[in-house]
Formats: sequence, C-alpha cells, structure tokens
Amino acid sequence: MAVNAASVKELRERTGAGMLDCKKALEEANGDLSKAADILREKGLSAAANKAGRIATEGTVESYIHAGGRIGVLVEVNCETDFVGKTEQFREFVKDVAMHIAASSPLYVRREDVPQDALDKEREILTAQALNEGKPANIVQKMVEGRLGKYYEEYCLMEQSFVKDPDKTIAQLVNEKVATIGENITIRRFARFELGEGLEKKQENFAEEVMAQVKK
Repeated sequence: MAVNAASVKELRERTGAGMLDCKKALEEANGDLSKAADILREKGLSAAANKAGRIATEGTVESYIHAGGRIGVLVEVNCETDFVGKTEQFREFVKDVAMHIAASSPLYVRREDVPQDALDKEREILTAQALNEGKPANIVQKMVEGRLGKYYEEYCLMEQSFVKDPDKTIAQLVNEKVATIGENITIRRFARFELGEGLEKKQENFAEEVMAQVKK
C-alpha cells in the first residue's frame, strides 16, 4: 500500500531508521506504525536495535512524589555517558517515567522479570476461568497464553501504555528517546511506595489524580 510522508517521518523519528527503510517497513505493515517499528527492530535497522547491546551504566536516579506525599517513586534509568545523563532532555524523560510509575502501579520492569511462581499462579487462574467458560480443552492453552499478554500489559512497565500518550507503550517511548538522544537507554529498576499500602482504606483513582497534577 502507498504510505504518506508524515507516517514515514514519524516512524523515522520513533526508530532512527533511514527514510527508505521506514517506507518499506510501513508498506509491509500496511501503514501500521507499531508493526512497522517492530519490523525495523527485527531487521536490526532501528536505532534502538542497533544500540540495544551497548553498555549503559551512567544515567540518573529520579524521584516523583505525588501531591500530598501519598505516592512516592524512585526509578533508575541508565544511558551510556555521564554527559547525556545530565542533559535536560534525558532527565525530563526519566521524570516522565517516574510519574508514569506513580500513576500506573507496575510490578515489574519487563516480562522477563515476572517470577515463575507468579506466572504459574496466573496460568492456573486463567486456565480455570477458560474451563469454567466451557471452552474446549484443546484451545484452553492458546486462550491462556493470549490472556497472559493482558497480564503483562497491566503489570510490566515496558508494556504499559504511557499515561501521557496512551497510543504508545513505555517500550516505544524508550525507543523514541534512543533514536533522539543517540545512546542506549535502559530502565533498570524502580520502587513505588503508596501511603497506607496494605492497610484497609477507601479506593481512589491515583492515575487520574497524577494526570490532573501534571496538567496544572
């Protein structure tokens, strides 16, 4: 299919790949930007793919405290050089990540970090749900694996939709910054604290509160 120049430009900005490679990837993906970005990474043509193996030990630890001190986040994000780690662009990116963690409550950075016992428990629950729905045994396993994708999207930071732009995931946000900054960037670890966590209290929508605070 024919692709427009705006889509090619956006994909180039997102991945750092060449114009012609972006055009071909978009044609192969029928204009889907996310699929095209994946195609470029698979072919090793995106900036993120080319830099993914480079060592990133510099960077910064950033904090985010929600208004009133009810939620606190510490996050470590690494880059390759101390120079980049001190730039305003990099620090603003890390602040956005910390704010996102406060709003979206991930449990892990990426799906590889999910403990095996947590995965086993989730598979057990999803299997029981599928069987209780009367699904044939021969398709239950496929359903379980499909529903596990939703689990990863909910609890793994890199697969969550970015709260300030739900059309992109945190992984895509990282790739955009890699392409823009020109260094490998890795979200290494985080800690999220919520006042009274584990204690009985009324339910509140902290994601909405965090976004309201950001927009002020």
